[in-house]
Amino acid sequence: MTHSDPGTQNSALIVIHALVKAYGLMPVLRKLDLSIERGEFVALLGANGSGKSTLLRLLTGLSQPTAGTITVGGWEMPREADAVRAQIGLVSHKPLLYENLTARENLAFFARLYNLSRADADARTKQLLERVGLIKRRDDAVRTFSRGMQQRLSIARALLHDPAILLLDEPYTGLDVDAAAMLDQILTENQRVGRTIIMAVHDIERAASLASRVVMIARGVVGYDAPSSALDAAGLAEKYSQVGVGQSTGVRTAS
Repeated sequence: MTHSDPGTQNSALIVIHALVKAYGLMPVLRKLDLSIERGEFVALLGANGSGKSTLLRLLTGLSQPTAGTITVGGWEMPREADAVRAQIGLVSHKPLLYENLTARENLAFFARLYNLSRADADARTKQLLERVGLIKRRDDAVRTFSRGMQQRLSIARALLHDPAILLLDEPYTGLDVDAAAMLDQILTENQRVGRTIIMAVHDIERAASLASRVVMIARGVVGYDAPSSALDAAGLAEKYSQVGVGQSTGVRTAS
């Protein structure tokens, strides 16, 4: 059985069954089945418009399914979305920050939303700003930050409440080489401590080297699902083309 077989889903942390999402008459997800175990690092690959971002939005409760079911930790989405959001950290390709607030003020605001104590919020803010290389800019307004610095801060924001699940939608957007390497390290550290990670990414080599499992979405369903060790980056690129999602899609491999 593959991971996405509904028969294997009883003990999974995230269970998605017959998921449909349509915008008007345009279906994006078509009865998609997928289950994810606690502590897995899943890389989502797929063409632009294949439904990767839509799937992540459905998992956070930011969007509602047209049909099908999603449960996260036993909670049903979107009916119990508030309980699920407390367990999720989200890094989008959009920073989702308040530009007129400083880096520290942004994290303080989100700490209040997550009901962190003042002492915990202060400690986590200092630790994470140091971790993402922004401690010296902590009192500068976010509007003065470069795109890459804003993405660094959004990574800190996603980790602020120590979530059980980390969702990342093209998180490398705007990051320079050093910042991308920093994010690689953060993701590796978070996988090591058992956090469940789902990352939509275009970089096949990154998916192969970081994730424990690769899922390809094609035509609204799971077209490939296997441990990342099953194929190297070149093999994944070939498989990507075979399942019909690898032509003129912006997916990157090393030249």
